[in-house]
Amino acid sequence: MGTSLGYERLLRDAALRVTRPRIAVLKAVHAHPHADTDSIIGAVRGQLSKVSHQAVYDTLHALTAAGLVRCIQPSGSVARYESRVGDNHHHAVCRSCGAIADVDCAIGTTPCLTAAQDHGYAIDEAEVIYWGRCPDCSGATGS
Repeated sequence: MGTSLGYERLLRDAALRVTRPRIAVLKAVHAHPHADTDSIIGAVRGQLSKVSHQAVYDTLHALTAAGLVRCIQPSGSVARYESRVGDNHHHAVCRSCGAIADVDCAIGTTPCLTAAQDHGYAIDEAEVIYWGRCPDCSGATGS
C-alpha cells in the first residue's frame, strides 16, 4: 500500500470517513502483519502521539467491520490484526514463541469451504490454524 492517498482511497471505497487515526491504524496494520492491539497503538502513537487507546480500538472495529482488516485470535492469544483480507488464507502459529505466518489454501482456491455437512449455512470463510514450532524455535531445541 504505502501512501496516505492509497489508504484514503481504501477508506472512501469502504464508505468510511477519512481521518488521521484511521489512516494511521491502516498504515500500522499493513506495516505489522498479525500485530496485537498494543503493538498497533504503539505504531500509531509514533505517527499521532495524542491518539487514545479507545480511538484505536474503535478504528480497528470499524476497519474490521468494513472488511479492510481481519481480526484473528488463535487459542490462547490476544486478538491480532492483518491487512490480508478476502482470500481465505490460513495461519501457522508457533506453540513456543507465538509467531504467526500466513498459509495459503493447500489445494485449489477454497477447498476448505466445501464442508462435509453445511447444515444449511452459506459458508464464505473457513478458519484453519496449523500449530507447531517455527524454524527459530524448532532449531533452538533440536526438535
